[in-house]
Amino acid sequence: MSDTARILSQRLETSRKYSFGVVVLSQGKRLDDLNRGFESLLAQKGVDLDIVCVGNGWEPTGIPAGVKKLGLPENLGIPAGRNAGVPHVKGEFLFFLDDDAWLPDDTTLMRMAQLMRTKPKIGLVQPRVEEPDGPAAPKRWIPRLKKGEADHSSNVFSVWEGAVCLQRKAFDECGGWPAPFWYAHEGIELAWRIWDAGYTVWYMGDIAVAHPVMDPRRHEEYFYMNARNRVWLARRNLPWPFNWAYVGSWTLMQCMKWANKPEQLKPWFRGWRDGWKLDPWGPDEQHRKLSGRGVLRMSRHGRPPIV
Repeated sequence: MSDTARILSQRLETSRKYSFGVVVLSQGKRLDDLNRGFESLLAQKGVDLDIVCVGNGWEPTGIPAGVKKLGLPENLGIPAGRNAGVPHVKGEFLFFLDDDAWLPDDTTLMRMAQLMRTKPKIGLVQPRVEEPDGPAAPKRWIPRLKKGEADHSSNVFSVWEGAVCLQRKAFDECGGWPAPFWYAHEGIELAWRIWDAGYTVWYMGDIAVAHPVMDPRRHEEYFYMNARNRVWLARRNLPWPFNWAYVGSWTLMQCMKWANKPEQLKPWFRGWRDGWKLDPWGPDEQHRKLSGRGVLRMSRHGRPPIV
């Protein structure tokens, strides 16, 4: 291809609109934040959006007229609530946004879609997360073992779940969010399953979404869910003995980290026990683990799923 043809092709690609199905999950407890997110979505350039507000145990009201409404009769938890919204929207790409997050730049969706259109092996993109004019973003929002700088882009093997963009076909092939998790670590399983489906997961550090900085460790439930779902993550995805190796290495790390914090370890160990006792699968889920090929792909790219 000549330089002129390449430039014309790039211009044509830039001028094309990208179709998005957007799912915003809410319990209706922070309408101002929710509508700030909708306003930032509706301001996006170069995209066609089909947006649904999923009310998790809430009948959506007081939201923009162009947004679809899906009221769930009960709170299904975060992953299952997100999954419920997907059949109600159309688009080549899917975007999931928390109800207290927003897009400070009006080209965010277009740029993520451009990246996946030009590099179709990227199945999922997580942008950088920050609170504009707020405190420094916590390191946990950078989904890498070696965190580095927040604006550095790279392959990753987990995602911060509050704002993620996917090729819809990648979402369908990986089976969606792990519905039984309720919340915590669903972004790890989603990323693992995307890798297993033959795609890569990309942290896009040069664009940002906005989200308030909050400490999730203020509730005992956080420690319980953190432990239970980590065990479920291993049981659902890794064959023996790799599931034991994964849980064992993670358990040792957490015990060392919280050795002097019994108020955190008590609910954590309760969740750890329930992770082994309770069924980690939903009633309609296939009991399939990561393939050997998927584990090898992750390992070749720097993150074998055993640590």
